[in-house]
Amino acid sequence: MMKKWPDNDPEAVIFDLDGTLVDSMWMWTDIDKEYLARFGYPFDKQIQREIEGMSIGETAVWFKERYHIPDSLEKIQSDWIRMSIDKYRNEVPLKPFAGEFLTFLKSRGIKTGIASSNAIYMVEACLDSLSVRDKFDIIATASEVERGKPFPDVYLHVARLLDADPAKCMVFEDIPAGIQAGKAAGMYVFAIHDAFSEELEEEKRKLADAYIRDYSELMP
Repeated sequence: MMKKWPDNDPEAVIFDLDGTLVDSMWMWTDIDKEYLARFGYPFDKQIQREIEGMSIGETAVWFKERYHIPDSLEKIQSDWIRMSIDKYRNEVPLKPFAGEFLTFLKSRGIKTGIASSNAIYMVEACLDSLSVRDKFDIIATASEVERGKPFPDVYLHVARLLDADPAKCMVFEDIPAGIQAGKAAGMYVFAIHDAFSEELEEEKRKLADAYIRDYSELMP
């Protein structure tokens, strides 16, 4: 029926958000450039690789320590939330065939969840703007657990909330840290193509159980 689908349907499918369900990774470069410019710092393209997988709280600590930002951690996070929500609501589309794939999963009675490193306000704003929030049984973020990706905490957390066996869960991710988190949770991990991480394709293929260009590859 499907090129890369396991023989048996999973109990649950858990998605990362940025770069996996929505085409949004580009916006974080824009936000980082704009935010650092406020304090007179140039943008370093290595930033995204260094912070990939971190929760928003962990990222705020990283920025504050690296750039000696005078604002409180709460102020740093609230500034990012305001900047990102505007872009999520107005500039971020679903990845190709993501909506159809979510409908397909629901038609088969498969539970679905979100495991994002973003703040919940950002995730909800994004899903609401795209009218897909009702496609998910659980929406959770790395802020709810002790450690962000590449640790498995957020994926295990979502599996518990879904009452699903981690060994029977499937994960969709776009970056190496996220793939490592899904694998560390004992889940079957699909890596998905994203232009932002194109130079990491070989690494993603090695880490994941399977690799897809878009969700049409998984639908009959």
